[in-house]
Parts: sequence; structure tokens; C-alpha cells
Amino acid sequence: MLFEQVVKRYERDGATFNAVDHIDLSVHAGEIFGLLGPNGAGKTTGIEMIAGLRVPTSGVVRVLGLDPVAHRDELRQVLAVQPQHAALFDQQTVTELLRLWASFYPKADRPEQVIARLGLTESANVRAAELSGGQRQRLLVATALISRPRLLVLDEPSTGLDPSARQELWGAVRSHRAGGGTVLLSTHLMEEAAGLCDRVAILHKGRVVACGTPGDLVREHAPERQLIFDVDPDADLTPLRAHAGVTHLVEDRVNGRLRVTLSTTDADALLGVVSGPLGGRRIQVKDAGLEGVFLRLTGSAFAPADEALQEA
Repeated sequence: MLFEQVVKRYERDGATFNAVDHIDLSVHAGEIFGLLGPNGAGKTTGIEMIAGLRVPTSGVVRVLGLDPVAHRDELRQVLAVQPQHAALFDQQTVTELLRLWASFYPKADRPEQVIARLGLTESANVRAAELSGGQRQRLLVATALISRPRLLVLDEPSTGLDPSARQELWGAVRSHRAGGGTVLLSTHLMEEAAGLCDRVAILHKGRVVACGTPGDLVREHAPERQLIFDVDPDADLTPLRAHAGVTHLVEDRVNGRLRVTLSTTDADALLGVVSGPLGGRRIQVKDAGLEGVFLRLTGSAFAPADEALQEA
């Protein structure tokens, strides 16, 4: 898959904005490639252009060497897309739905195998209308896997899944890659991007701000550790900003309190300052990881959709 200087521009209230802003990107055969970014970063718009559902304002999009708009029928046999939200035939069972999807493709996988791979065996004879949110999400992924596509595109596939179901999903994605397939997935989960993807492109406001293996991105942009904590809104952060061990600091106001995210080369010394004079609460210490990369490159703390909802 290839993006060359791709732009997707919209108009809103008389003004224009770029949902995708001059993106250059390539996905190699046989890899699991992640698009990592918060809501509004341009992930879904990019996926819709890959599927031929949206036409780029400018630039070139190629999928398996083909224009996804001009060759949509041809690509349908080798490309499968699982959108973030999709309708199902609610009165059909899981098995019936997958048998129907399999009938559309000459070399489809066996429904029973896909059902087992995604941990849906106990729900095989349950109607779609009666599935939980997580089961329904896995069924959507199953409808994409059933065709054995050369390129599998998943938009936020782990949304609504508990940790066990998420691991089953990741296993199915790795199995598809092991069988010769290529996977492109969008996510706002740092753990998913770091643990599942061979390479990751970090998106922010429609632009790619970094691209590489998760390990390389962390080593290059965020080798420090992170401290995350809450303080009173009027807390004086001057001692922290002046501390030699602080390399980056971002503050966000969340429900009447101040949430501070900082990168540091001396977490032990700063813990004393945060827990003592500053009166920090809900203190977390962790390796900076991809979240630290995002913070360093954008100046903003990464706020996944679920966390924002919990804070609302």
C-alpha cells in the first residue's frame, strides 16, 4: 500500500481543513503496520481512501498496485476492510453470517476455523442481535478474515474488547500475517501498537509525525521515563520546570484538577518532589514508550477516546 503526498480536504462552516495532510506512507508485504493516533488524527479517513470509499483531494493512493477507486471491484477479492462501525444481519447467527460472507469468495476460509480463531465458538449459534459489544466486534473482524485477503485493514479492532478477547484478536492477526497476509490497523492503544505492530506511523492532526518500529521510535524520541500525576489547579510547577532531570512537561486541566505528564532522566529524585512539596496524587511512573514519543513530537499528552469519556 502506498500514499504519496495524499491530502483529503473538507469544508466546515465556510472554512477548509485537511483531515489528511500531505501524507507519505508505504506498507510492505507481510508486515503488520499500525496507524497510531487519537480521534481526529486522520486514521479512519485514510482507511476509507484505501477502501475506495473516499477520493483524495490530491496525491496518489495505491493498494496492491491499483487505484482503489478505479479498480474497486478487482480489489474487493484481495482486500478486506473491517470498519469501526458496521451493520450486521441481526437475525442471523454467527455461523450463518460467516457462511454467507464466505459464499462471496472463491477461496474463503472455513467459518468454523475463523470462529475458533476469534474465540466465538460458544457464540456460534447465537444471533448477532444477542451478542455483546465485544463479541460483535470480533464478528466484524471475522467477516474481514473469512475471505483470506492479501491485505487486511482493521479500523480500531480492539474497541470494546476485554483483555482476553483482545489477546485472541491479536493471535488471529498474527496468524493471518503468518499465512502470508499483510495487515494495516488503526489504533489508539499504545499496548496494541507496541506489542502487535512491526512498524507504526504516529498521526497527529492529519500528518505523520514519525514512522518506524516501536523500539526504534522509543529509542530515538523518548528514552526517558514518564511521571504522570494530579495536583491542585493552583500548584506551582516552577520547581519541576527548573529541575535538571525534567526534559519535557505538559499540563492538562481535567475535571477541576491539573494533570501533569513529564519526561525525566531522574525519576527517583522527582518522586520526592512530586509526592512531597507538590502533594501529587494518582502518581504513575512508567517507561515513556510510544506515549512518550507522541508527547515529545506533538507537545500534547495522548488522550485515547475511552479515557476522555471516563473523564467527561
